[in-house]
Amino acid sequence: MIKINLLLARKEKKKVGMRKEMMVLVLSVILLLVVLIFVQWRLGKEKEDTLAKISQTEKEIAYYKSLATEVNKAKEAQKILQEKLNVINLLRKEKATPAKVLDELSILKPEKIHLESLKKEGSKLGIEGIALDDETIANFMTNLRKSKLFKNVDLIVSEQVEQSKIKLKKFILSCEIILK
Repeated sequence: MIKINLLLARKEKKKVGMRKEMMVLVLSVILLLVVLIFVQWRLGKEKEDTLAKISQTEKEIAYYKSLATEVNKAKEAQKILQEKLNVINLLRKEKATPAKVLDELSILKPEKIHLESLKKEGSKLGIEGIALDDETIANFMTNLRKSKLFKNVDLIVSEQVEQSKIKLKKFILSCEIILK
């Protein structure tokens, strides 16, 4: 009678099965490590790309901020120029601009009169000055009345003053400027 020990075959089968399982385990761990390394590399790459995009976006923001300040400066300059244009257009529309009033006064003023101040309130104009005599003041008033730019010319004050031992006439006139 021959006895066959089947336990050894089972042990051998178990050893072979254990080796296969160990190989599968080792290969699984290696595969898992490869997958983890790949995922880590991929996340690092995405992080670098995201940081590069953030840096680029910050540069663009700085660029657009500088453009915005330039635009604001240009708008301020445009606003100032528009205000100047509005003043110029207003002066063109008015018949009696300050320049025209001063020009007319310089033309109508006799040589023996010295104007000290002009005060304009609305369409009223106050003229203060010094003349040699009453006749010069009267001639000046007549010239103003004849002008197409002035009306209602009135003498408010005429008094004698002395400057450097010379007797002169100080006067104040009131008139209206014709705006149309």
